[in-house]
Amino acid sequence: MTALDGAEGRAYAVSGRVRGTALDDLSGEAVARTLPSLLRALDAAARVDLVGTSGYGIWAPDGRAPHASWPEALLAIGTQTPRVPGWRAALVDSGIGLGPVEAGLSALAALTPCLPDARRLIHGDLLSRNVLAGEAGITGVLDWGNALYGDPLYDAAWLLHWWPWYPGWRPGDLHAALLTHWRATGPTPAHLRERLHAYLLHIALDALAYCSYRGRWDEVRAHVGTVLTLASAGEGESVLIPAGA
Repeated sequence: MTALDGAEGRAYAVSGRVRGTALDDLSGEAVARTLPSLLRALDAAARVDLVGTSGYGIWAPDGRAPHASWPEALLAIGTQTPRVPGWRAALVDSGIGLGPVEAGLSALAALTPCLPDARRLIHGDLLSRNVLAGEAGITGVLDWGNALYGDPLYDAAWLLHWWPWYPGWRPGDLHAALLTHWRATGPTPAHLRERLHAYLLHIALDALAYCSYRGRWDEVRAHVGTVLTLASAGEGESVLIPAGA
């Protein structure tokens, strides 16, 4: 892989071609076969040495992320950034308003005492045709433009959030695969349900902001529903997380 300086201060990399079928396009059975390989790859990414980097949240090409702590990085989702400008005004103008955002942020803040100080590598965008798979498992994980430093359980929450958006995938397969993986690789993570609940809130808020910015109002309403469901649940008791998780 060759890293290059891009135009307008952006950075990109050119690597050898990776062949495979996008995870998004796989059948439920094929996804179930692929998940163990993907979870092992995410574990390997979480072990990457971050020496020479700093901060939490989405990091820049120089390896620096803007936040002093993981909770701070998560709670910053309520503010606007150059990546997603104008979403708050768009949400107000739509008639939906900022109430769901404030409810989600309040519930997220209540969960932050359960979050670890972990500062590991997170992909943060595992669908959108960014994971390729072959017969033996995944062949590549692409587009690290949304990668973060923080708790690597965030990627598991990403899969949990988006799983229902793919009707051909059986929801039970993901939960079983995650539990099997965690039990095989060590003790079940501490505060597992609270951490997943917090990250599900963040992911839904992030999607709400992005879709408001893009004017995708049907999707905004779906994400508003998810945020309100998560915000009204008890800490770590989201209906999106089965009781056995």
